[in-house]
Amino acid sequence: MIPSRMNQFLQNALPESIREKRLIKEGSLRFIEFGPTDVDSLQRLGITVDRLGPRLVSCMWIEDSSIEIGGFLVVDNLAMGQPSMGGVRMLPNVTPHDIHNLARGMTLKNAAADLPFGGGKSGIVKPDNLSKKDRFEIIKGFAKLIKRYTQIYIPGPDVGTNDADMKTFGIENGLNNCVSKPADMGGNRIDELGGAANGVVVATKELLEHLPKLKQLPQFKDIIIPSASEMDVLIQGFGAVGAHAARIFHDYDPSNAPIIKGISDIDGYLLNNDGLPWKELFEMWKKFGSVTKQYYHDRIMRADGPEAKQTVFSTASNNLLAESAFCMIPASPMFNYLDVDESSNPSMTIDRMGKWRIIVEGGNSYSPLPAKKAARRRMERYVYRDKGILIAADYLVNSGGVIYAAHERIIPTPAHLEIPPELLGDHDGVNKWLENNQDEFAELAEIRRQAAVKKLETAIRRNMEELVDGLCKDANSLPCEIAEKISVQRIALMEKTKTAKDIMEEAPTIEMDKNIADAAQLLVDTPVPIVNVVSEKGKLIGIVTNWDITKAMASKLAMDAPLTRIMMADVITNTPDAKIIDCIRMLENNSISAMPIVEEGRVVGVISGDMLARKTLFRLLQTTD
Repeated sequence: MIPSRMNQFLQNALPESIREKRLIKEGSLRFIEFGPTDVDSLQRLGITVDRLGPRLVSCMWIEDSSIEIGGFLVVDNLAMGQPSMGGVRMLPNVTPHDIHNLARGMTLKNAAADLPFGGGKSGIVKPDNLSKKDRFEIIKGFAKLIKRYTQIYIPGPDVGTNDADMKTFGIENGLNNCVSKPADMGGNRIDELGGAANGVVVATKELLEHLPKLKQLPQFKDIIIPSASEMDVLIQGFGAVGAHAARIFHDYDPSNAPIIKGISDIDGYLLNNDGLPWKELFEMWKKFGSVTKQYYHDRIMRADGPEAKQTVFSTASNNLLAESAFCMIPASPMFNYLDVDESSNPSMTIDRMGKWRIIVEGGNSYSPLPAKKAARRRMERYVYRDKGILIAADYLVNSGGVIYAAHERIIPTPAHLEIPPELLGDHDGVNKWLENNQDEFAELAEIRRQAAVKKLETAIRRNMEELVDGLCKDANSLPCEIAEKISVQRIALMEKTKTAKDIMEEAPTIEMDKNIADAAQLLVDTPVPIVNVVSEKGKLIGIVTNWDITKAMASKLAMDAPLTRIMMADVITNTPDAKIIDCIRMLENNSISAMPIVEEGRVVGVISGDMLARKTLFRLLQTTD
């Protein structure tokens, strides 16, 4: 059955006629899909099509299940490479709009990290009062749903899912069709190792090295830059990213670890100007999840030492953002941690925020929606320009997780360590098979981890350097503008390397001795608007288009008349190695909707405007060429 919340959303967003027309049935699996040309339908789902995407939006569920299993997938684009990569979020009120925001963040994040993967994200609509058994069945069922998209989307963990869930995905769909698996599958286990947090730590330390450059800007001329060990840090959201960030700061370089001055979680916040006991708090987090209230109750409330007098606890979690420190790390799932006013319900408004000098975004905060991008710029105009606070955007900073995950594909699973096809879906059988290969998987996991750490250091350090240099070069730009420019330029560069061969589709051909009716039938049977007329030796001699058939009918030309009566012999063509931007120009300059791709006189494919819309970021190419 379709999840009730999902069903209500779709009924409100899409007319029944659209839902019925788009519905795809595969046994008990149900899909409603939209592409980049379905602008109106996507708008109804809360998604605005722009120059980057999305490439695919899928609403999917299992029809005959005893529990509600369903959700959404967004593949934003595949410019950096195929498949796309992004986590599976599991929350009660997941919407396509939410997933698109996150997928766009992955597009920019993968590009910023220079990874050969596109940006995607999926979301499971979580039912209420979920038992442990039912949760497992939902994860297993969602794995069956996204199996349809393994060529263009690889899932990982996100809010509400974890590395253990990725093991379930791996057992159902194969080891190469999910990332952040446990070590017994050769995985880089993002949650356990704190991949995203590692990126936050590297970014923070690198920013300290480059901050002196900003003194040329008026808002930073008086900045006093502390040493790494003197820097105090506030962490909003002591969870999978925030807690590991506190740990990695100290593991990374114990002699230069910063002072973790304050942390917050769902129960409140803790503050101590001399520093909180990060190690004790980290161990409590691993055991209990939420720590602030429990730590205060167990360690502070009844104590009578210096620590008790200096440590502040408040149940108002968001008020941590009213405290001051050199570095603020927003690392909670809260999208909108700071805004100019209360209208967007932020964690804190700018008139009440503390005094900081750098913000390193550990949580996902990017949105492609024009209104939210405008709100972000308003916030940064005050925070960056007026207050002299440098903001390092989430996708430049917290890409450590996806870098770790990507290396499970970059360093592929050897063929002999692939789960035997007959065992897929057999959880007991796969676990026994994994146990028999545990030593090789452990070795593979370590090789992948080391490669990921090396890549993380290189990519994120470069991002921080380019961010600061970009702001110095253009004093009128905002950090969010420079950050997006960094990612989009890499996407555009990759897109410009594509050729006609990368997107062309099979070209329908017809011999010159056939008649008009034969050509008309071929046009009906294929999704391409032209038919290529070829000689006995297979050489292209002309084309017939939909317009040619329409004109013949209007002229009352007999349908059994030879093709030579209507075909165009003067054909615009291109070659398989032609750049996409050149194909776009040829179509536009000649006012044609499609053209044959020809090699040595023979038709090897066809390119149309529809293909360009579905398979390329042609809008981006037109604005960056």
